[in-house]
Amino acid sequence: MAGRLSGKRIFLTGAAQGIGLAIAEACLAEGARLFLVDRDGALLDKAVAGLAAPQGRVGRVVADISDSAAIAAAVSQANAEIGPINALINNAGVNVFSTPLEATEEEWNRNFDVNVKGAWNCSKAVLPGMIASGGGAILNIASTHSFTIIPHTFPYPVAKHALLGLTKSLALEYAAQGVRVNALAPGYVETQKAIDYWNSFPDPAAARTNTMALHPGGRIATAPEIALAAVFMISDECPFMNAATLVVDGGLNQLQHPV
Repeated sequence: MAGRLSGKRIFLTGAAQGIGLAIAEACLAEGARLFLVDRDGALLDKAVAGLAAPQGRVGRVVADISDSAAIAAAVSQANAEIGPINALINNAGVNVFSTPLEATEEEWNRNFDVNVKGAWNCSKAVLPGMIASGGGAILNIASTHSFTIIPHTFPYPVAKHALLGLTKSLALEYAAQGVRVNALAPGYVETQKAIDYWNSFPDPAAARTNTMALHPGGRIATAPEIALAAVFMISDECPFMNAATLVVDGGLNQLQHPV
């Protein structure tokens, strides 16, 4: 029986761990072919080995998504190894948290180079092929930071707001060519990034407890739960979803005050 993503050839960034690796596992289970991209070669090798995919189902390359030439070369390699790319998941991102007057120029540039420029580099590289073949799907992994603000996380939410602008702009520009562009906005997810965030506090256990208590259900998402939403959005099960943002945060963004 064919999987929900049978026939999908997916270019996935930030694939070596966390949400990206969970998405890779879920997409592979649904019959997709994958081309995985990450800047950490050791982690990427470990991830590919753990997937234990049949030969020809998974390709990989070590690349920095902020490098447009490297991404153009990666897409060419992907087309050769797994077939013409018809789906892109821009998952790679970086947390850059500060305050407006304390954020350095280096932090500002790194934030936008990865979180916005990187997504654009990948989109620009795959769009010509999608348009030529009659369509495709692009999914940008955004964040609830894309429409809400947590103090002292500047300039991260600025870039995530911009990522939604990129999503909508590309969606409307290429809808007539059969390309759907959407965003998925997770809230807190139990990944290494979350653990690192909790560990930045004097009492990591208390910080974790406080995070859980913010949520109506008393817990945060797991990476596989986010991956399930990504599978749906990249699949053909939502053919008329375009320029949309699906929020997966357990209802956190609707709270006026913590419960």
